[in-house]
Amino acid sequence: MAVAVPSALRISARRLSDSRGLMSLMLTASLFGPLVAPWEIRPVKAAPAPASVLSSQLSSQSFVAGAVARSGPAVVTLETQRTVRASAGNGLPQGLLMDPFFQRFFGLQGQPSPRSRVERGQGSGVIFDAQGLVLTNAHVVENTDQVTVGLPDGRRVSGQVVGQDSVTDLAVVKLKGGNSWPTAPLGNSDQLRVGDWAIAVGNPFGLENTVTLGIVSNLNRNVSQLGIQGKRLDLIQTDAAINPGNSGGPLLNASGEVVGINTLVRSGPGAGLGFAIPINRAKTIAMQLVEQGRASHPMVGIGLSSIPASAPGGVTPPGAVVRSVVSGGPAARGGLQVNDVIVAVAGVAVKSPAEVVTAIDRSGVGRPLELRVERQGRSLPITVTPVDMRALKMR
Repeated sequence: MAVAVPSALRISARRLSDSRGLMSLMLTASLFGPLVAPWEIRPVKAAPAPASVLSSQLSSQSFVAGAVARSGPAVVTLETQRTVRASAGNGLPQGLLMDPFFQRFFGLQGQPSPRSRVERGQGSGVIFDAQGLVLTNAHVVENTDQVTVGLPDGRRVSGQVVGQDSVTDLAVVKLKGGNSWPTAPLGNSDQLRVGDWAIAVGNPFGLENTVTLGIVSNLNRNVSQLGIQGKRLDLIQTDAAINPGNSGGPLLNASGEVVGINTLVRSGPGAGLGFAIPINRAKTIAMQLVEQGRASHPMVGIGLSSIPASAPGGVTPPGAVVRSVVSGGPAARGGLQVNDVIVAVAGVAVKSPAEVVTAIDRSGVGRPLELRVERQGRSLPITVTPVDMRALKMR
């Protein structure tokens, strides 16, 4: 039985051999719908992305917000007060001013007594223990009479300085009252790499919960390179903005873990340079301050310098030259001499004086430590037992 075929379809079929035949067939098919479904060409719509993919994209775009949400509630503001007594004697010795003859001779009777004024300061800190222990900089709470701690949730509580260490510029403050304190997770600063993300959180210029983003610019920057003396620190360098008031606040990694305690900034032409104390060092000092009220700093009693290059502009050889030895100190008792070259500590090669100091710091007080020394072409093992800095100064 013959089936009637629409004339439009017959026309399209005859024109298949023509270069425009396919277009005619597609137009005809669009007119007849299901009758010509085998030839129908429709645009393919992209399938919606799975929710997991969208979530992953969102989290990668807002990792800073996630990191701050993890540690931000534990970042606090420290407001300090200290009383400073000012003499009214224009710099003259107080004993001389109190002398009656001196007062009569110069007509100073009735001079006002020494006055005092209250200085206020502000810094940042981070709660690292659920008991209300706050880690901050020593210079933030130094010589303070009163410490008030402000939390991001609006609470304001009194704080007590548990201990401070000027050598590492670290201090611990204990929050008074309450038993529900947010804490920030502590990371591992030894795993940091140059180029890792760095997030600084603090209260610069009194602006609470300010967040800045940068990278780890360098590691193990010795404070002596910054012209600072009397400190024993290897710092994390970052280009994340650190401003006055940021001191004591945390430096976070991309996961929101505390990897450093912001301590200082060096400004100059162009962008400023920020520095933070590695959290691994800070944890050690903090525990000593909590348990003992003070920190211990191992020393062997030597002065070090880099090995001079063989030619001007040449490469500095690895190691450290002993320039001085404290009489009666651990190094002297162990047999270390001036001009000895230390090339390894505890079996690990050292490249610079800073690495020697760091290795001694990590060894602790009272633990024998082997130094590998080169002396007049010979390689010698020398054992020293570090003592606390205070004990060495008393000699």
